[in-house]
Amino acid sequence: MATLSAAEIDDISARYPEVFAGSQRKRRTGWLVGLGIASYLVFAWWFFAVGSVLAGGNWGIAGIYLADWVSYEIRPTVEFRGDRLDVTYARFSTYQADRQPDWVTLEPAGAPPPGVEGVAERAVIGIGRDNSLDITPRLVTVVRGNETLVIDIVPDERVTARGALPQWAEQKTPGEKLIVSFGFAGRAEIEADEVKIRHRFFGWENFVFDGNSPFWGKSAGEVLSLLLSGPRLKPEMSNAALAWDNIWNNSEWQHGDVWTKLLQTIVMAFVGTVFASALAFPLAFVAARNITPNRFANQLFKRFFDFLRSVDMLIWALFFTRAFGPGPLAGISAIFFTDTGTFGKLYSEALENIDDKQREGIRSVGAAPSLVQRYGVVPQVLPVFLSQSLYFWESNTRSATIIGAVGAGGIGLKLWEAMRTNSDWENVAYMVLLILIVVFVFDNISNVLRRRLIGRTVID
Repeated sequence: MATLSAAEIDDISARYPEVFAGSQRKRRTGWLVGLGIASYLVFAWWFFAVGSVLAGGNWGIAGIYLADWVSYEIRPTVEFRGDRLDVTYARFSTYQADRQPDWVTLEPAGAPPPGVEGVAERAVIGIGRDNSLDITPRLVTVVRGNETLVIDIVPDERVTARGALPQWAEQKTPGEKLIVSFGFAGRAEIEADEVKIRHRFFGWENFVFDGNSPFWGKSAGEVLSLLLSGPRLKPEMSNAALAWDNIWNNSEWQHGDVWTKLLQTIVMAFVGTVFASALAFPLAFVAARNITPNRFANQLFKRFFDFLRSVDMLIWALFFTRAFGPGPLAGISAIFFTDTGTFGKLYSEALENIDDKQREGIRSVGAAPSLVQRYGVVPQVLPVFLSQSLYFWESNTRSATIIGAVGAGGIGLKLWEAMRTNSDWENVAYMVLLILIVVFVFDNISNVLRRRLIGRTVID
């Protein structure tokens, strides 16, 4: 391909100035548009102080929250009781004074009072690999890898470290609380009256059986042996029935309640979508100009559809929660109102774009008006109507989760309750995973049905 010289280009531009003028205008317009976009982005960055927001963000907290989704913590507290130590756990923790984890070692403090457990003169707590805390009433020795930090305790008065603090230890005020970090494995807060330990483990604790189950702590082989041939753990029911009851009523993960709420969400989306489709179908015929030649009726129903869909589904959910109280009825009503407006608009527009030749052919043989609509209009639009309804059914499964969080029932409310505790993020991850699976399944079902209704070529 020959390359034009500068002289030849100048000669051509002199002979055809209008062509080159248009090209130059387009080039200038493109540069001006690009400059305008760049200027707007710079202004937005400055006006909203994006740089300061990014710099001031507490990214460490985000990392902790992310870790909480895929891990859990066991939190023993070692309290100083004179010359003794008292190891305690949260009220509903799997571990208690009479059930210590294997990484907590207690050296007995002589003869403890009757019925008192978890009391010792010394506690050795391993946190991850090569990390430990050796705790006595007046001395805490922290080992992290090859480094050792010795901390003197004056009960109820002060905490003092011997020597300079390593990078993994922090004490904001001399004599006050001292924090040591072991990375992902956990941390410890050493105070003058107690030591709070947070030991983190990867995974979901007690996902199958909680600490109250007779199957808790047993290996998969032991559980299977009990299910198949072991003696009954409860005389009134088989081991298989007992295992299912323990899983379904797991007090920590609440599988039964979560799955019931998930089914409630699916039913909300389905019923709300079906009712909206059923009501919007006949109303759309009145709103379509080519079907109902009454301008007042057309405008009345189109504005009615606009009103229903202009109010967001979340606002409708708040309104119906106030009217009916918390529960799935409020969620169904919110989906029904919003989708009636949306379907009415979509259906009426589809009706206004039909091919009138088919309708005229049915009318030419003297068919009644109802038969004209039945055989001349419905076959054209029904696949489109069903396709749109199926898409919104899948979409409403996601929306039902959101409106559930404001009291409309379903798994959304359960999810919001878990998030509000700020400590059950593994439960949040569990419910989010279930929602993702349900949306994935319903999306594929919707796609398959739409392909069968309106053809693979239209969908693809």
